[in-house]
Order: sequence, then C-alpha cells, then structure tokens
Amino acid sequence: MNEHTNNIVVRMAPSPTGNLHIGTARATLFNYLFAKKYGGKFILRSEDTDKERSKKEYEDNILAGLTWLGLTWDEFYRQSDRTEIYVSYVKKMLESGSAYISKEEPKEPGQRTEVVRFKNPNKKIAFDDLIRGTVEFDTTELGDFIIARSPEEPLYHLAVVVDDFEMKVTHVMRGEDHISNTPRQILIQEAIGAPRPVYAHLPLIFDAEHKKLSKRKHGAMVWIDTYKEEGYLPDALLNFFAFMGWNPGTEREIFTLPELVEAFTIERVQKGAAVFNIEKLKWFQKKHIELLPAEEQLKFIAKDFDMSEPVLDKEKIAWKQSTPEEARKNLETVLPMIDDEAMIMAYAEEAGKGNVLWPLRYALSGKEKSPDPFTLMKILGKEESAKRIQRALELL
Repeated sequence: MNEHTNNIVVRMAPSPTGNLHIGTARATLFNYLFAKKYGGKFILRSEDTDKERSKKEYEDNILAGLTWLGLTWDEFYRQSDRTEIYVSYVKKMLESGSAYISKEEPKEPGQRTEVVRFKNPNKKIAFDDLIRGTVEFDTTELGDFIIARSPEEPLYHLAVVVDDFEMKVTHVMRGEDHISNTPRQILIQEAIGAPRPVYAHLPLIFDAEHKKLSKRKHGAMVWIDTYKEEGYLPDALLNFFAFMGWNPGTEREIFTLPELVEAFTIERVQKGAAVFNIEKLKWFQKKHIELLPAEEQLKFIAKDFDMSEPVLDKEKIAWKQSTPEEARKNLETVLPMIDDEAMIMAYAEEAGKGNVLWPLRYALSGKEKSPDPFTLMKILGKEESAKRIQRALELL
C-alpha cells in the first residue's frame, strides 16, 4: 500500500433521498478507517443533484446518524451549492467538443428537446481496483450519454467527477453497485484533464437468504435509526459493520473505533458479498456492553431485562445432576450472604459453582438465560433479591 498512501483524500457522497442506510454507514466507516489509518483527509459530500427526490430532512438524518456513530468528517460540501462550478465545466466541454448540445425528440409532452451529451470516444477502458483487481469495460455500449439536462443543469456523473477533481480526491471507495458508473466517470475525467483516482469497490450486503438488502423488501432493518432506537451501542454497530466485508486476519473480533483504525488494511477487504446476521450484531452488542463501566452496564441490563416477578418451574431450580434438596441447602446458605459477592463465590468454589450459582440466578430471574446473579442482585436490590430467593425455597 505504500505507493497509494501519500496525501490520501477520500470522500463519502450519500444522496439525501432517504434516511441513513446501513450500507451507507458501512461504506462511510471503511472510508473513515482508510483515511485515519494513513493520516489522510475524509470528506463528506451531499450529492443532492436530484432536486425532486433530495430533501433537507434526509440530509439532516444522514449527518446526525454518522455523528452518532462517531464517523466525523474533515470537510463537508453540498452539490447544490456548487452548481456554478459544474456549469463552467459544461461550458469548457462544449467548447472543446468533448460534449455537445443534442436535439431530442420528446417521448412525452413536456420533455426537453435539448440536452448535453458526452461525445463518447468508443474505446475500451481498464482500471485497477484495490479489491477486485483489473476491471475492463468497452465504453461503446454506453453511447453518447447525457451529462446535463441543459448547460445550466449538470447531472450526477459530471458533478461527481468535477467534485473529485476539485477536492483532490485520491481514492474512491464505494459499493460495488457503482462499478458500472466508473467507465463513464473515467471518460469524463480524461475529457477535463482530471487524474484518475484509485478505485476500491466494496462488497454488497446481503440478508440471510443471500439477497441484497433493499429499502423495499427489508424495511426498518436497513435504517441506522432502527438500531439507535433499539439501544445498540455505536461501537457495537461499527464493529459489526467492519466485519461485514473485512477481517483483521487474526482470531480477534472485538474492536473499538480507534482499534479498528489501527488494524484496518484495504488488503483484508473481501470480494464476496457480506451477510447481515442479526444474531452476530447482538453478540457484538453484548461484548461491547461488557466493556462499559459497571454502572453503565447495569443501565443496559435493567433496560433490556424483564424485571417482573418470575414464575418459577420447580424442576428447573436445581443444576443439572444436582437434587432439589441440594438446591434448597445452597439457597438457604447464600440467603444471608446476598450483599457479599466474595462470600457467595467462596462458598460456590467449595460446593460447586453450577450447584450454587444456577439456583441463585434462576430464583432471581426465572429464566434459563439471564445476566449473572450478582448483576441481578445489584439491579433488584437486597430486599427484592431476598424475597425471590425465599419464594424459590418455598417452592422447593
């Protein structure tokens, strides 16, 4: 990577036509990691050239979501503020002959009779992708494509190339669904004398059935707001997103954002599609909660855990091969110790951890899977904990 890491500038350019999508967040993370790893610049750019679909509330949602995740940017731009720059390039291209005014036959009433088209040289193009290797296209099939509705109304392909050139972007890291955009953009780069950035097209995100995540099919599952509202930690989401398409090459899986920056290399990004596994996300959430200070952990557990009085099953109180009589004896022994974790653990070491801690935890929670008994007692308090242990003893 040494030949590609001098004065790095990357950009993320979401279109504000919807709220922050997990695919956008994942691609932003990869750009952020790459820039920070090599001391580069990370630019955020709102690509709002689609005036009909772009909305301020969507842009606000994207910016707020990325800020919440901790993916801050060095510079911010909005394409609607830069129209004059694009118009000047359209004028230059018309003057040079690399673009022309095309008389169009309107297919429907009200459609334009003139647009600006790029004069396609109809040649083959190859570019080296840091993730996918050499990619080749025959641009002949693209025809003379439209770059502006009129000389004053530039469209996406022209605007993105001009912005990358003006902002000195060195690396374009985006989803592989943008690969088909690349040949058009390379042709425009050559026409305006812009250097070609280094490309890296990230794998798409699939659901458990290996189908592309879509707003239409998957609904709330694709929005960052969903996970924010459900109480997921930003670090847990970022850790999860990083492992959708990348791995550090070791057995380690738990990383904070600064640790991801340190570990990240583009060479470890995979070609194949990444799979969104909600159970894996829940596992990352659990692990990142465990990294929090004890008081913060308690808040999460208390929020997520059912604190209502449990309905106990007498047959489940005893641990595995242990008997109800042994469970009763162990609960009677720990009852006076409930405010002293060290004493309970000393007794558990002597009598068998499972024999002591399982009945205690089940008595407190009524569940076969729950936080450990010491965490439960901190949440419930001494009085309520004693009541629940006593109810279990009565049942036995």
